[in-house]
Amino acid sequence: MSERIRENLLPDLRAALLNRLQSSAELETMSDSVLRAQLAQVVTEHLLSRNLPLTERQNLINHLFHNMRGLGLLQPLLEDPAVTEIMVNGPDSVFIEKRGAMQRLPLRFRDTDHLIEVITAFFARANRNISYTRPIADLRLPDGSRAHAVLPPVAPEGPILTIRKFTGVRQTAADIVANRTISAEALSFLQSCVSERRAVFICGGTGSGKTTLLNILSAAISSAERIVTIEEALELQLQGCDNLVRLEARETDVQRSEAITTRDLLRAALRMRPDRIIVGEVRGPEALDMLTAMNTGHPGTLCTVHANSCRDATVRLANLVLAASRLPWEAILRSLASALDIIVFIERLSRGRRRVSEIVEVSGSDAQSVKCRTLYEMDTENDELVKV
Repeated sequence: MSERIRENLLPDLRAALLNRLQSSAELETMSDSVLRAQLAQVVTEHLLSRNLPLTERQNLINHLFHNMRGLGLLQPLLEDPAVTEIMVNGPDSVFIEKRGAMQRLPLRFRDTDHLIEVITAFFARANRNISYTRPIADLRLPDGSRAHAVLPPVAPEGPILTIRKFTGVRQTAADIVANRTISAEALSFLQSCVSERRAVFICGGTGSGKTTLLNILSAAISSAERIVTIEEALELQLQGCDNLVRLEARETDVQRSEAITTRDLLRAALRMRPDRIIVGEVRGPEALDMLTAMNTGHPGTLCTVHANSCRDATVRLANLVLAASRLPWEAILRSLASALDIIVFIERLSRGRRRVSEIVEVSGSDAQSVKCRTLYEMDTENDELVKV
């Protein structure tokens, strides 16, 4: 049975299912196993004359289930452990990252309205509102994966959906040394910095492996410390932290609940007697509160930030603090130089490999910039990170 035939059957079969129920609300509260059983009965009753083979019948049931509870034709991609990212750029443009390589798939939604319907239903099931008047939304799935959607008119060429999957596979220190993300010597140095409660910032682009590296470095934190983590969406998987408090920001939802920002969480964290604060990613005015905390008795902060180099990270952080305060530029630079100790730059190469290509130590500041001293850099000829 072709994809088009399945799509054409969907409205009639869905209507037949709803006719069996007392109300549409019953469908929303129905367990997955009961829904599959109901769908099997509907398919059997309505397509008896077609004499479908067992495999074709099961495929149709799965297709119906995915459209009602999942992401329709994208659902098998969500369930494929080899797929790490799903990118939809419109009804006929679907890309994935699989085993580190980007590829385009021959998948297609019926039209723009169909894709919008799939996205809005997907977000609504998680109590997230996305619509013409609120066309941008984020969502964390139960397994830790993250979804981001943009609808028209903000996306004039069609709805955009990006899903970064949480694979559940934890990389270890041995793994990232073996796959040449970082040298054993450099990793040992960073682990000692964390153990000694030096402030370590990890910078890089999207998907470069910043969070993975932070998770691995967290294993060097003493189990006696009380840790508070702050994230926009839960991603961190800290290792060996017993006294751990995890905080997650919240957007307004369909009930119009008040938004809770990472800045709100940082202020709350300071009242929790933390030995160490870990910020999943700093990207806004919370940079000011984080800098204040780091300079007032909370050493050992770990954090990630989007930047194109270690030195670029200091400029980005300074600009974030400047935007959130009226502090003079030179005062901001002095505060950063006092708070920051080590900055690590990690990048994603064209074939999907991640590597740490620079580690610097913050050594001070002047009127224009934060000063950094390079500790490790890439030997491009031998493709390895070496001590300077």
